[in-house]
Amino acid sequence: MQQTPIVIVEGHIFGKLDGGLWLIDTGAPTSFGAGEFQLDGRNFRPAASYAGLTAVSLSELVQVACAGLIGADILKQFDHLFDCTKGVWSVSVDELQAEGNTISLEQFMGIPIVSAEIAGDQHRVFFDAGAQLSYLQSDSLGNFPEAGRAEDFYPGIGRFETETHMVEMGLGGQVFNLRCGRLPELLGATLMMAGTSGIVGNAVMMDRVTGYFPRRSRLHLS
Repeated sequence: MQQTPIVIVEGHIFGKLDGGLWLIDTGAPTSFGAGEFQLDGRNFRPAASYAGLTAVSLSELVQVACAGLIGADILKQFDHLFDCTKGVWSVSVDELQAEGNTISLEQFMGIPIVSAEIAGDQHRVFFDAGAQLSYLQSDSLGNFPEAGRAEDFYPGIGRFETETHMVEMGLGGQVFNLRCGRLPELLGATLMMAGTSGIVGNAVMMDRVTGYFPRRSRLHLS
C-alpha cells in the first residue's frame, strides 16, 4: 500500500506524487499530464493531452499549478481510501477495507455510476471525484432552494456557468445537501446516453473517509 498526501485547493482534490500535484478525477476516462509517477509499485507516464487539455491548460482551468489528471483508466487498477480529513490518499493493488455502508457501482466507459434518492425518486448518477459541483439534469432542479450562479469546466467543453440549487440527495443510507447545477446541452445529452440524470461531485468526500474500490464495484462513505 502506498500513502500519498492529498491537497485540496479551490474545491478540487489533488494527489501529491513525485513533487507534482495530480487532479484525482473518477469522472474522466483517460489520464494525461506532464511527467510520470508511481502508484503502489506501478509506474505510469500518461499521454501529454486528452480532449485538447494539457497540464498547462488544466492548470489554468482549475487555477492551480498541476502536473496533470489521473482518470479512470489508472484509478480502476487499485483500491483507494481518500481521507480528506487527514489529507491522506491510500492506494493499493491489494484489497483495502473501509467503514460505512456499501454502495454498489456500475460503470460506463470506466466511469462509476451510483444510485441516489432525490425527492423520493431513484436516479442513476455519475460519481465524479473531479467535480466540485454536483449536477441534476431534471426540470425538478428548479424546485429546490436557489444557491446562486457558479462557474465550472469540462474537458472538450471548456468553462461554463450554471444556476445552482441545494438538493437533498440520499446515498448509501446517508443524506447529503449538495449544490447542484445543470450541465450544458451537449454534456447533458452524454448523461442521457448512459441512462443517468446527474453527477455527484466530491463534496460528499470532503469531511470523511471515502473507500473507492472500482475492481469490486463498491463505494463506501464513512
